Amino acid sequence: MRITRREFLKKAGTAIGTAAYVLSEPMAAAESAEPPRNVLILMSDEHNPRYSSVYPCPGYPDFLHTPNMQEMARRGVVFEHAYCPSPLCMPSRSSFMSGLRNHEVQAYSNCSVYQERYNNPEYPGWIFPTYGRVLADAGVYTAYIGKMDTYCHSDRSGFREIISPGNRRPPGDCNIQRKPVAIRVGAHYVATEYGPREDACVHDAHLIDKAVNWITTTGRRLNAHGTAWTLTVNVGSPHFPHTCLLEDWALYPKTDMPRYAREQESAKHPFVMDHHLHFEEDHPDWTLENIAGNRRGYFGKVTFVDRMLGKLLSTLNKTGLSSRTLVVYTSDHGEMLGKFGMWRKCTLYEDAVSVPLIVAGPGFKPGTRVRTPVDLLDLNATMFRVLGLDAVRPRSWKGTPLQEIKRDDPNRIVFAEYHGHGKRASHYMIRKDNWKLIYYIDAPHQLFDLENDPNELVNLTDKYPDKFREMERHLRNICSPEEENARAERVIRAQLALVRRAYPNALNVRTE
Repeated sequence: MRITRREFLKKAGTAIGTAAYVLSEPMAAAESAEPPRNVLILMSDEHNPRYSSVYPCPGYPDFLHTPNMQEMARRGVVFEHAYCPSPLCMPSRSSFMSGLRNHEVQAYSNCSVYQERYNNPEYPGWIFPTYGRVLADAGVYTAYIGKMDTYCHSDRSGFREIISPGNRRPPGDCNIQRKPVAIRVGAHYVATEYGPREDACVHDAHLIDKAVNWITTTGRRLNAHGTAWTLTVNVGSPHFPHTCLLEDWALYPKTDMPRYAREQESAKHPFVMDHHLHFEEDHPDWTLENIAGNRRGYFGKVTFVDRMLGKLLSTLNKTGLSSRTLVVYTSDHGEMLGKFGMWRKCTLYEDAVSVPLIVAGPGFKPGTRVRTPVDLLDLNATMFRVLGLDAVRPRSWKGTPLQEIKRDDPNRIVFAEYHGHGKRASHYMIRKDNWKLIYYIDAPHQLFDLENDPNELVNLTDKYPDKFREMERHLRNICSPEEENARAERVIRAQLALVRRAYPNALNVRTE
């Protein structure tokens, strides 16, 4: 018998110690304290929140080990429906960094040739300040560790201190042709790249060690001198390849397979067919054994990320900075992990566009779960609020501080979009209350009732035409989907022309 998502969460919430919903009630602060002096953000890469013990959902495994995320949930607020601005690394991170929607910053893909425009006076609209620069100009010490991967090179990002940014070297990923959809030659390799490795996640562990050292030394020193700081820490896990440490691999001996595969109606959508084609997901290497192995490796990497989160939390406790620091765990986008036969992200289905968002610290009431949809632009706004610097945040930036968002607001709208590789055209998402619209260019639209259908199996577009029109109006109040698709196509074609001239060996695609 099918149960609703709310019923499922109500039952599961008892097991993980979460609070019940309070309808239409603003989040009350735990105490009337001054804004926290510091903000610490841990951003992982490609973490689908449904693969954790904090975000239970029907049809997903309930055995993942994420005790530090649970502890953060106990100490703070879980945002149950958090979304990235665009389900791809550079577009999502660019929006979070700039406070702008993806179509505004025009970072449509992981192709980095457009970074050259940043210093070109012919393109003044591309010069957007980052939150690191704006906060630094206001007197906050802004630090950044790990992958940046945004519309601008880290050297021009304006952070006071940058450690191991790992910039994507131009031209980046050039396999971005949309019409016809390019086939990414060799993309199937991830099917066999999984399992325990002694050297798995080594770079991420080093980044966390650097963060621990920074908090212990620089962070403490800055606070001792009365200076507020933000530290954004980025790790590459649980992004593929799904290799993990033996200790984490051993935690998941049970074979696990996606509950919803290619027989579902949602798996037959034309954009899903594009996805399969682009990423070579019909390749014979995608055996049942390799599907299960990739999922097991992903589970192990999620547990690794949780352990790294625990190190940061422990460091704050040891240094006495916990009470003065807002701690956030999130990710840049999700991962399909075999659902509907799809891997990676690059789609607006929940598994790819959802992100974990757990916030703990002064101003956030412990044990609270918020049902209202939010996104990473709201997190951007939250940093300014907790530092008492709302006034310096540019007015053109999007997002609302999370402290202002009600626990269950049926009228709040969240928007996401995707213009990148692996699809013939752009598509857009509108989330309002239980309803979600995916609006496609050159393909049938989809309308889902996520309360009763959290796995997006039943398209209700024809059954509820009035609801579809209402959701479409919300979309068009934000942008014209047709105009933004056309603009994205022009930029992509210009990028490809530049790549063919300057980086002819960078393309590794074919078309049918």
